[in-house]
Amino acid sequence: MIERLQVSHLRNLTQVDLECAACNVIIGANGSGKTSLLEAIFLLSRGKSFRHHQPKRYIQHHQNTTIVHAKLNDNSTLAIQKQADATTLLRLNQNTVYNQSILTEQLPTLLIDPSTMDMLEQGSASRRQLLDWLVFHMKQGFHPQWVAYQRLLKQRNSLLKKTRHLTQVQLAELKSWDKGLSNHAALIHHYRERIFTEWQPYFAQSIAQLLPAYADQLSLSYNAGYDTNVGLDVQLNERLEQDLQLGYTRIGNHRADIHVHWRSIDSVEKTSFSEDENIGKVSKVEANPKLPVLKEQAANVLSRGEKKLLITALRLSQLPLLLETEKGVSSSNSDFQSRVTPVVLLDDITAELDSRAIEILLLTLAQLPCQVFMTSLMDDILPLVHQYWSEPKVFHVKQGEITRFR
Repeated sequence: MIERLQVSHLRNLTQVDLECAACNVIIGANGSGKTSLLEAIFLLSRGKSFRHHQPKRYIQHHQNTTIVHAKLNDNSTLAIQKQADATTLLRLNQNTVYNQSILTEQLPTLLIDPSTMDMLEQGSASRRQLLDWLVFHMKQGFHPQWVAYQRLLKQRNSLLKKTRHLTQVQLAELKSWDKGLSNHAALIHHYRERIFTEWQPYFAQSIAQLLPAYADQLSLSYNAGYDTNVGLDVQLNERLEQDLQLGYTRIGNHRADIHVHWRSIDSVEKTSFSEDENIGKVSKVEANPKLPVLKEQAANVLSRGEKKLLITALRLSQLPLLLETEKGVSSSNSDFQSRVTPVVLLDDITAELDSRAIEILLLTLAQLPCQVFMTSLMDDILPLVHQYWSEPKVFHVKQGEITRFR
């Protein structure tokens, strides 16, 4: 958990120094800097912004760098410095480290904000990252395999873009890369599939809370991005000509996806009538053959408001799994990376969710050992916050200046 957060020269936040609590509420008008504070925490955890990938876009005007520093409740410290040219300096306990994943392990962040509310309609990347966030924090072996796979994929795509006809030397090099990709792909799929299986019941629980009318109709599926019954190298070789023409690799772990399906009720009771000589016309329920099941992508069926609740359920359902695994409830995941407190970032949730959904969301978070930072335009959310947290810290932000609220 973050005990103290310091931010300098990020957007309109010139110098910020906050003592934080388990629940932190940031109130301010649009453009005041409240979302920038969440962006700073996300940047420290992930090494990138959720608003723009180019540092020069979020570094304050006329400044060369932005710095985010945090002291955690175990007295460890994390820091990131980003320069306009994307040069990055990372520190853990005052020591320079060279992999962002080291800070990510120490400070897992889960973001729920308006920009994530379209992930059902967007490409597969955001949904794939949703699963990979869980796998990263629960399976130590996943990240090295993912990094190695991405490195080989980049080399392969670079070669595919350069030429439409391979020399014998290039072909031999490509086959070597494909074998490596296949080995990494098998392990990545193994990790993803195991965590996905464990995630599903938690998702069902969240749906039962947030969308009870669809509790028996919504389900998740995982697509590996290739046929896992055949080696990826074999499939890449079969598709080589098409990949050369397109200039990129079309199948593999990088094309994996998570789908949310809606299905109709698979049977209905049909009432029919018959004549009884003593009673007359009576009704009875017959065991009719089941009607055809209609299966569809949930995004094509649900309303805009229902999609928001569904996406909230997807994200919210990850926390209990992560935390119960940490406590050792799930023996199959004894390799959980570290005992850390997840940080949940809620940006302007009152604009995206109805009052019932907000109550369920806050109640769920208050019952979990996680830290919460939430933003709001108005202070009308405070009575609800005080129902679930006894001592939240409330801040007011105006033109980049953050002060304690009242």
